[in-house]
Formats: sequence, structure tokens, C-alpha cells
Amino acid sequence: MELHNYTETIVRDVVEELMETTTLDICRCERCRLDVAAKALNDLPAHYVVTHKGEVFTKLSFSYNEMRVKVLAVVMNAMLQVAQKPSHVKAAGKV
Repeated sequence: MELHNYTETIVRDVVEELMETTTLDICRCERCRLDVAAKALNDLPAHYVVTHKGEVFTKLSFSYNEMRVKVLAVVMNAMLQVAQKPSHVKAAGKV
């Protein structure tokens, strides 16, 4: 049995997808990706599940699309915040 917050799974997927496709001027380093994920997760409710490894995917997919819509908006807001105030110093024209 394993304890898993599936909100985190969805947030990480959405952060990766949006970082690759956005035209927003945001640093795409690992630190900024994690900052975006952390900000988003702090604004979303946790959804913990305890399942056997094989069952977790079934339970996750049940409400994945519904959660994803909410997560998209929250992640975009987090990306805007991180883009405006990255947690590291700009270097050579990059953040």
C-alpha cells in the first residue's frame, strides 16, 4: 500500500506541459519549475489516496480531467508569479 497525493501528480504534469508550450517569458530551470509547482500546490486541496500500486492509476484517472481544469488555472497563475519574481538571480540575459 502506498500513500499518494494525486493533486501533486496532476500539478507536475501540467507544469511540465505548460513550461514546454507557453510563450510566457519564464525561466524553465528546475528551480523555477519546482517553485511553480509549490505555489500551485499551496493553492489547491490535497487529494490523498491509499491503494495498491496497480489500482492507483484507475483511481487517479477517475477524476483526472476534472481536476486538470482547476489545476491549469492555478498553475498559470503560479507561472505568472514566478516569472515576475524568480527566486534566483538573472544571468547573461536569462533568469
